[in-house]
Amino acid sequence: MAERTEKDELSAAVERLAGRLRSLSQRRLQAGAAATGLELARWLDREAQLREFPGREPHVMPDEGVFVVGDQLSLAGREVVAAAAEDRGLLAEARQRVAEAARAVG
Repeated sequence: MAERTEKDELSAAVERLAGRLRSLSQRRLQAGAAATGLELARWLDREAQLREFPGREPHVMPDEGVFVVGDQLSLAGREVVAAAAEDRGLLAEARQRVAEAARAVG
């Protein structure tokens, strides 16, 4: 079995959390889970943009509503993994933030 890379671990953690957000009730999403997911998605997206377009002010991921935050998180996770190259510091911080958000979401 192939060894999992840091990127693989981050991708898996993001997808687990995105799936969790997609499965939550509207009440749970509105009670703060969606806000937590969106905050994380925005951070991941910003970090990806900073690496992909250095020198350009990153765009802010819009709030498209509680029912799409899982998709937004999934997309942002893929973007940061692609942009991270071998930036172990970014990968470690992203994994930590994903873990914190997963604990907050439940």
